[in-house]
Amino acid sequence: MVEPDPKASAAGPRLGAPVTLGISTLDPGLRPPAMPAGRRVTVRVRMLDDSEELFDVSQRAPGKVLFDLVCTHMNLIEGDYFGLEFQDHHKMTVWLDLIKPLMKQLRRPKHTVLRFVVKFYPPDPAQLLEELTRYLFALQLKQDLSAGRLTCNDSSSALMVSHVVQSEIGDFEGSQSRSHLLNNNYIPDQMALMDRIMEFHSKNTGQTPAESDYQLLEVARRLEMYGVRQHPAKDREGTQLSLAASHTGVLVFQGHTRINAFNWSKVRKLSFKRKRFLIKLRADLNSSYQDTLEFLMGSRDCCKVFWKICVEYHAFFRLFEEPKPKPKPVLFTRGSSFRFSGRTQKQVIDYHVAVESFLVVVQTSPAASPGAPRPHALLNGQKHSLDLCGLSPDGRQPSPLTSPLLYDAGCVRTDDEDEVRRKRFPNDRAYFIAKELLTTERTYLKDLEVVSSFQAAVALDEAAPEPLRSSLFSNFEPLYKFHSSFLRDLEQRVALWEGRSNAHIKGEYQHIGDVMLKNIQGLKPLTANLQRQAEALVDLDQACRSSRRLQDVCRDFELQKVCYVPLNVFLLRPLHRLTHYKQILERFCKHYPPTHGDFRDCRAALADVTEVVEQLRGSMLKMENFQKLLELKKDLIGIDNLVIPGREFIRLGCLSKLSGKGLQQRMFFLFNDVILYTSRGMTATNQFKVHGQLPLHGMTIRESEDEWGVPNAFTLIGQQQSVVVAASSLSEMEKWMEDIKMAIDLAAETSNGPASDILSVDNKDSSAEAESEDDLAAPRGPPEKPPPHRANTTVHVCWHRNTSVSMLDFSLAVENQLSGNLLRKFKNSNGWQKLWVVFTNFSLFFYKTHQDDYPLASLPLLGYSVTVPSEAENIHKDYVFKLHFKSHVYYFRSESEYTFERCVRSPRQGLSC
Repeated sequence: MVEPDPKASAAGPRLGAPVTLGISTLDPGLRPPAMPAGRRVTVRVRMLDDSEELFDVSQRAPGKVLFDLVCTHMNLIEGDYFGLEFQDHHKMTVWLDLIKPLMKQLRRPKHTVLRFVVKFYPPDPAQLLEELTRYLFALQLKQDLSAGRLTCNDSSSALMVSHVVQSEIGDFEGSQSRSHLLNNNYIPDQMALMDRIMEFHSKNTGQTPAESDYQLLEVARRLEMYGVRQHPAKDREGTQLSLAASHTGVLVFQGHTRINAFNWSKVRKLSFKRKRFLIKLRADLNSSYQDTLEFLMGSRDCCKVFWKICVEYHAFFRLFEEPKPKPKPVLFTRGSSFRFSGRTQKQVIDYHVAVESFLVVVQTSPAASPGAPRPHALLNGQKHSLDLCGLSPDGRQPSPLTSPLLYDAGCVRTDDEDEVRRKRFPNDRAYFIAKELLTTERTYLKDLEVVSSFQAAVALDEAAPEPLRSSLFSNFEPLYKFHSSFLRDLEQRVALWEGRSNAHIKGEYQHIGDVMLKNIQGLKPLTANLQRQAEALVDLDQACRSSRRLQDVCRDFELQKVCYVPLNVFLLRPLHRLTHYKQILERFCKHYPPTHGDFRDCRAALADVTEVVEQLRGSMLKMENFQKLLELKKDLIGIDNLVIPGREFIRLGCLSKLSGKGLQQRMFFLFNDVILYTSRGMTATNQFKVHGQLPLHGMTIRESEDEWGVPNAFTLIGQQQSVVVAASSLSEMEKWMEDIKMAIDLAAETSNGPASDILSVDNKDSSAEAESEDDLAAPRGPPEKPPPHRANTTVHVCWHRNTSVSMLDFSLAVENQLSGNLLRKFKNSNGWQKLWVVFTNFSLFFYKTHQDDYPLASLPLLGYSVTVPSEAENIHKDYVFKLHFKSHVYYFRSESEYTFERCVRSPRQGLSC
């Protein structure tokens, strides 16, 4: 008998899933609904693998208590796609109501078997974010196939069964496969398709069970009967029909053929009167349908059951959040008061990101003690230990999109030692500006060492052409030598300024302008090296295009821990560093009065570095755009010629695209000639598949919230296609509309701009977002193992955080890079942790010290807000700022007012908050 304490499910061993990784519909840190007092009953629940479990619950408990116990038992996070169904006293199959008490629904609970089944079928399996969820969906589809509910042609049936067999017994072996099919019946008339199934099975070699589950869902979701539960009905002429609810709307079938569909966007109201089910449509002059359609069902109860299903489907797939309950009338009620209870699909996806963060991703240093105490997390109101080495069932590292927690094994915990330091060291603003120069120079030299390591990797491989190796070395070595010397000068001067050496003469060294002027003048002769170092991006790209082996060398190097941002970003660091010198010298000149002894040297150094920056500005802007196009090319599949002369990147981010399937999350990419829209595939690479393109020439744009009834919606009207999209907020909508209008104006002014047809030959029809059954059933070769791919790119963070960034945001982020020591604490902890922190590429990277070769963890900040703690938060320390995103809150302490201002301002500017 299952108590509230969760246990591992039968799926756990199949997936290798830890037993503490999931909860169902509860927010992080909250306890399950309290079990009401009263007589307890044992409820029997049949799972999707046909096993039965017993749950001990109070009769007075609402249905949600039982449902949460089932989900907790299976460690299921995305439980909102599922439901519990049973036969009521009228012998009708109904869903368990999560709001009503069990005693009002289960008349004879001891003799009632509830079935845990899929309730909401999403249009795209990529929307199912957990492997366990996809496995359960695969079990449901197996049942649908076996029962004859998922009807399709023979090719599709055989293809789906082949994926089921691959999942269950592995790679094809003739006699084993045939024996397995003889002993297990998956579809009616399976014997007639035996050879076809085995043929498909032989082509699935190499697929893991998880990949097979995904492929099964990919085939099934395109079938007409996918997720269809038919409810018998008749039209006004008495013709036998059946009705069904789906993510798109209300469907009408005759037999197994769909003859009509009423999209949710066209439905004004659904209601029932006795046996009559009524669909009221929005007025449409181009439609031949009547305003109100009427269907006759078997009874009032049949009408009500189907009406409830429609209400829930509409709310789950179309609304942004759970509808609020209406106030109860004082005197009398009219009609049903039923409403959808639970999270919408959008909330489920958003919640999954929150759970990832809540479950704690820890990346400890290699020297961490194996016996160090593990952290704990609160799941379902209970404390569980997290097995940090096994969060990912497939052995891959946990997602870097989650918020990191560093514990004693990785950091030194400190509290007030900075107070002592503050009294011992200088506290004037000029000192802290010089300190920022020093700390960022340390990080910069570490980045140059990454480039040096890459050069060594290239030099050892004969795949790189000699001109490329020569240019990388000849341009880079003088830069690395110069900055190594510059860092030594800075460290010596700051040490003298702090009085750590030669304390008796420290008064003569409390300035930095002479050091800056000497080194900036020494940097000016290296301007040509800076120019050619940036242009090495082009040489490297051309060499990779002609050498697959060199591509592999670059990819393998980029996957190393030391390469914490994309490789191409490191190659542009020398140009970006010039901008940092200019900004720091501007702060010195603004701080010093003209009579200060350091003012003249700082102003002269500023004039010299400004000259170099202006000389290289054109090259820097060109290379930054080129680098961004190269990175986007890695994140996208289905395109041929993204990187071409004249194409400029403008903005990327998430928008919800309105289609026949309702609002679907899509990733949009805006360039100066075309807009691409994509979705993320559940593949090993997590790349984004291009669905369509919208040329900007001749495009218009208009707000359309009132037209479609969707918040923050606007319409892109092209010459061949129009698309309705919705942003996550008003500010996001305004950013998109402003940039798109600007891009349209630029496209209109440019008569000979870049060609906008950039879809690959194999992807020309992808904008239809559909395939025929015959296409799906066509034989395919064994799956090619895709190369590994970074999962923490800006594109993926934008996808998870449902936000966007522009090229201007990237430029601001480059200008506002920071590094140095900070103290950090979490929302519910007491002590402060001293960390070396680097802010770059919209992320915080955490180290134990500045000497570490790679970060212990990272925190992507897109979507986070930067504020100051309120009095109610009881943070009684100076110079504390707060980073928060939804339920995630982090506090940081800086050492001075200047550092505090820089830490607060830089993320805001870098994130465009």
